[in-house]
Amino acid sequence: MSSGDMRADRRLAFAEGLLASGEAAAAADLMADTLPLMPDWAAGWLRLGEMAEAAGREGVAIDAYHRASELDPAGALGAGLRRDLLRKVPVVERMPSAYVEGLFDDYAHRFEASLVGKLGYCGPELLARTLPDQLGRVLDLGCGTGLMGAAIRGRAAHLEGWDISAAMLRQAQAKKVYDHLGKEDLNALRITERRWDTILAADVLIYVGALERLVGWVAGSLAPGGLFAFTVEALAGEGFALGTARRYAHSESYVRDLLAQAGFATLAITRSTLRTDRGQPVEALVVSAGGLGARLGRTGEETELA
Repeated sequence: MSSGDMRADRRLAFAEGLLASGEAAAAADLMADTLPLMPDWAAGWLRLGEMAEAAGREGVAIDAYHRASELDPAGALGAGLRRDLLRKVPVVERMPSAYVEGLFDDYAHRFEASLVGKLGYCGPELLARTLPDQLGRVLDLGCGTGLMGAAIRGRAAHLEGWDISAAMLRQAQAKKVYDHLGKEDLNALRITERRWDTILAADVLIYVGALERLVGWVAGSLAPGGLFAFTVEALAGEGFALGTARRYAHSESYVRDLLAQAGFATLAITRSTLRTDRGQPVEALVVSAGGLGARLGRTGEETELA
């Protein structure tokens, strides 16, 4: 968060103290007076937005988030997401990869203690219950610290995990349950000759939003007879939406229609509590899709499976 200027950093520290003591308006005023010292300080504009939002000054917050997003074109700070949530306009269809990577690099060392220990997260266990005894070659998308891998290691002939966060991958490596781990961006996957019998995604699609591209990649990367199983947070409406906690939720109709369009012939969806958030249960869709009727060939044309 440092600006590189001691005066601006001292003012930020004082503003943080005001915010912590419940004086959000005073904190926002101080940050607004500070930023002329460092007008290109993206993190400073982000904090002004957060303080102004806490003070109920939505207009100031939107302007500050917008300036932060201009200064951070890769989106690592997630300022654009916060701006669009306040503006109540359609948000981006997926989170910036740099934002997700930074979020989990920072979160990795306390991920399991916070998510499992405090919030009762049970996504891997819910997903594991839906899976057959033999999974063949398994790819764990967004493997994180390896919770999903640990839950199904005994059923996999070969287990590979991919994640965008190097820090999360180090945590997964320490579990020694994966045959291979790789640093991959789910927003940039390309279909290759490699095929998996099972592709899993436990609580990772909440950072993707529009699932069309990813589901297309899965359909083109499964072996004949393969299985795609995943969890998403359940949306009561239609399509998908970004919530105030900056996670996407997906409707059951959206998931069903998308998987059918991708050629999956069999589908099972159950609803269960994934974890708690602010003391409230978070409902999830636990999805298992198979019977792939067609897959995209290398030329992009549909070819029937043998």
